[in-house]
Amino acid sequence: MDAYILGIESSCDDTSAAVLCNNRLLSNVINSQAVHAQYGGVVPELASRAHQQNIVPVVDAALKQASVSPGQLSAVAFTRGPGLLGSLLVGISFAKAFAYTLHKPLIEVDHLQGHILSHFLLQEGKDAPRFPFLCLLVSGGHTQIVRMNGYFDMEIVGQTIDDAAGEAFDKAAKIMGYAYPGGPIIDRLAQQGDPDAFSFSEAHLPGYDYSFSGLKTSFLYFLRDHLRQNPNFAKENAADLAASLQHAVCHSLMRKLIKAANDLHIREIAIAGGVSANSGLQHALRMAAERYHWNIHIPPLKFSTDNAAMIAIAGYYKFLRGEFADISAVPYAR
Repeated sequence: MDAYILGIESSCDDTSAAVLCNNRLLSNVINSQAVHAQYGGVVPELASRAHQQNIVPVVDAALKQASVSPGQLSAVAFTRGPGLLGSLLVGISFAKAFAYTLHKPLIEVDHLQGHILSHFLLQEGKDAPRFPFLCLLVSGGHTQIVRMNGYFDMEIVGQTIDDAAGEAFDKAAKIMGYAYPGGPIIDRLAQQGDPDAFSFSEAHLPGYDYSFSGLKTSFLYFLRDHLRQNPNFAKENAADLAASLQHAVCHSLMRKLIKAANDLHIREIAIAGGVSANSGLQHALRMAAERYHWNIHIPPLKFSTDNAAMIAIAGYYKFLRGEFADISAVPYAR
């Protein structure tokens, strides 16, 4: 019997709802909040208010696009964390009320697990990763290397000890005077620049952990010193600055991923999270795949950023295991 899963994602500034039939996506509706651009980052209070306005129409649109009635649903999956508490609370509260009214089971999903399991959404022409595999989970808030032994048998091999890679991109873009989110802007500029034009310091930690705070500070001081000599330095060298920064970040990411893959003897490699859409990272991954004979998995753009499809697919596999949440479930930020 087919399982119809409604997924709800509200961890940050995107309100999203998706409907699956087993692992086949029927709809994935995302409402992004443009209000944060003027502040240079997500404002938690504004985000939670926008979620309250968007949650009902977004869920309604997802059900209608899927041609699925609320009564047909098998379960309601929601993001429990990590994320902004106010934003999460909106999604969780709606999921509880909706499921309770319909007498349907609730399924809690970890946002990061959802990113990784998005690779198991049924996609024409694409195979899902085979266990065990390594996933480089990299976004504005998280940077981790995760060993996947099963759908929910996950081991964090390495992670950032301070800033996330995506945060480094966003902060660098802000320093250069660009709007939030800065990551896609850095990526577009980098495609026109010279990655060897400038050099920025990279952390060299033992093991598989990352650090990007030093790289971010190096970029800040470099730009500050050159702007003193030439106020137009950032504008005149925007493409080269972006390309050099992107090269440093991607080199750091790949160096540890390669080490982990070689040490653990794993050749099945995936990336996930918002930064997985970065063209420099994708190119570096493909180059490494040729050199080390990896079988790589890159998510399409629509599944790399925050979306409810990834929550729904994680919910589907929990549904098959009979893992349901209690009505007393509360959000967690970290």
